[in-house]
Parts: sequence; C-alpha cells; structure tokens
Amino acid sequence: MVAFHEAVGASLGVTAVDQRALAVIAGAGSVSAGELAKEIGLTPGAVTGVVDRLVRAGLASRTPDPEDRRRLVITAVPGAFGDAFGGLGKAMAELAERYSPAEQAVIADWVANTIEVLREQTRILNAKPPRR
Repeated sequence: MVAFHEAVGASLGVTAVDQRALAVIAGAGSVSAGELAKEIGLTPGAVTGVVDRLVRAGLASRTPDPEDRRRLVITAVPGAFGDAFGGLGKAMAELAERYSPAEQAVIADWVANTIEVLREQTRILNAKPPRR
C-alpha cells in the first residue's frame, strides 16, 4: 500500500504525505492550514511546506478566507488526482467479482474493523511521549 501511494505521489510530483493532505483537502472541499495540520497530524510549519508543494505542482490553490482575510483557505484543483486511481478502481472491482456477496460482506467487516484497530493504536502511540 505504501509503495502504491509512493508511486501515485511520484506520478503527481509530490510525496506520499502531500498526497494524503491532498486527499483530505479534496474530501473536505476546502480547509484552513490549521485544520489540515490537525487532520494529518503535522505542525503548522510542516503543513506550510506541504501546501507549498501542492500549489507548485498545480494540485491545490490558496485563497483568502472570505470571512477572515488573515486566514487562507486551501482547495484542491478539480481533477487533481487525474487518473492516478483509475487503474486501481478497475482492478479492485475485478478482484471483488471473484467473491460471493457473503464473502464480500465478511471481507468488508474485516477491513472496517482493521481500520478501527489501526486508528485506536495510532491514538495510543500518539498519546505517548516520543522516544529520545
């Protein structure tokens, strides 16, 4: 999975972290830098670098917030991901066809529960002080 996202990032000219940020921005419609930092777990300074790279790559834009001109709103450029995930979608649909609806339900349950376990373990790790 990591290798796939690295390849997608390389095809877009950004890092995997940048790609994750772009997905968050695209999913939300638009976000502030502070909101993005909280969502992806980076410092505001690190998010500035991420957004700079996304803007340089033509994948996102910054505009003044109409309600607070001191704040910038980050928006994904429509179609920013292009066809980067098109092949994956087709291949995954073909894979799913190999399984009965009952088997697909079990797989979906396992994936959903795995995601929740990973989220919980991430919260636990993030609550611990970093090793020095």
